[in-house]
Amino acid sequence: MSRKRKTYSAEYKAKLVVEVLREERTLNEIASSYEVLPKSLQNWKKQFLENASLAFDKSAVVKRV
Repeated sequence: MSRKRKTYSAEYKAKLVVEVLREERTLNEIASSYEVLPKSLQNWKKQFLENASLAFDKSAVVKRV
């Protein structure tokens, strides 16, 4: 029987990446506690850091009403 692929929200990914960046626990400890693959966390962290400058780009900011 095939396994269903898990999907995670952007908010959930950001929460985990921020926890990784705090460096209070290792990436492997965080991955284990949230039942996420360490490689997924590494990829999310890389993507987060590559796009961090968008948070300060006023032309790219999306305002929620």
